Amino acid sequence: MLKRWKKWGLLVLGVLLGVFWVPFSVLAENGEERVAVYVQVPEDWENPCIWAWDEEGNNAFAAWPGEEMDADRGNEGWYYVWIPSWADHVIVNADEGDVQTGELVLEGRNTWIVVEDGENAELFTDPQTKGDIPEYVEKFVVRVKVDESWKDPCLWAWSAPDGKNVFEEWPGEALALKESGWYEAKVPVWVNSIIVNADDGAVQTEDISIDPADIWVSVGEDGSYDFSYEDPDAEEVPDVTVWVKAPADWESPCLWAWSAPDGTNAFAAWPGEALAEDGSGWLKISVPGWVNSVIVNGSEGSVQTGDLSVDTGKDVWVVVNSAEDASVFYEEPEGAVVAEGMAGETEEPMTAEETQEPGVEETGVSVEQSGSRAPVIILVVVVTAAVIAAAVVAGKKRKG
Repeated sequence: MLKRWKKWGLLVLGVLLGVFWVPFSVLAENGEERVAVYVQVPEDWENPCIWAWDEEGNNAFAAWPGEEMDADRGNEGWYYVWIPSWADHVIVNADEGDVQTGELVLEGRNTWIVVEDGENAELFTDPQTKGDIPEYVEKFVVRVKVDESWKDPCLWAWSAPDGKNVFEEWPGEALALKESGWYEAKVPVWVNSIIVNADDGAVQTEDISIDPADIWVSVGEDGSYDFSYEDPDAEEVPDVTVWVKAPADWESPCLWAWSAPDGTNAFAAWPGEALAEDGSGWLKISVPGWVNSVIVNGSEGSVQTGDLSVDTGKDVWVVVNSAEDASVFYEEPEGAVVAEGMAGETEEPMTAEETQEPGVEETGVSVEQSGSRAPVIILVVVVTAAVIAAAVVAGKKRKG
């Protein structure tokens, strides 16, 4: 039996290292080093974007459809974008994510992609364009709403007082209308002055001094304006409370929470935020009301539940008996129900399997990409290492 565990443990570890060692090395060595991705898309693909992540499910961008690509003026039909070099899995998409390729795997270096259609794309590491690749420049988004009398709005942007312009000539870049109802354009972070104009520059605002941060600008018929660094249309969703009971041997229980399928995380890094003692026997934490997916974990993320789907805007009670056995309630379950493993009459619980969020292939974004995948990989590696160690040291109890 000992030899069998040792043999299987070494085999599994070898497979894991073969699959995951390269991404771990890239993350450690390259940090935020970036690579250029050039893309040629079909003519009817508008506003191409790229979605990027790594083998562990870490996303390069906050939400689907990812980063909008810039047209290369020196190479007609080609678009480019800079992504972190560790993000070696990409999906090219367009039309607000309505059309997309399948998953494409990069080699961590500059890549040229020719997209024939959603099913066919060819990758090259040899340059397919002429001239130098434009350098990486961090950008922020300018969102604009104009009076309906203003036709074909454009943005003019520059740096004051030196007068460095973003665009080659007045009236600047045409603003793209998004589904949100706002027009948008991206400008480099060195921009501190903008003008919104329309009708080929016939009407315009005065110079608007801004900070280099995402901004919303509303323009009246007479050119008067108002702006904010927070979305004025955003609905305020109150925070909700997540109550948890976790196994006693799960040290320092934490909660990881996000929104699926867009992958917006509530916390900065795994394993999330620590759950606080409540004095009532429950652990608790407040999370944004838009959260619809959670993972309860412990022991610095080495043990965890599966992805648990929860209703937005509702307080929720999660009872964890083990990594494979977790139940969700929207009313506090009675003590007897908890003690008996949720076999009660207060509410029919949902098991971890029933609440598992399926992959969302049709949108190009999966729950695994939203940040829950890395902890699972870490858990597998930790368990495998433990199996091998236990097998080598005779007489010690094997950790499963």
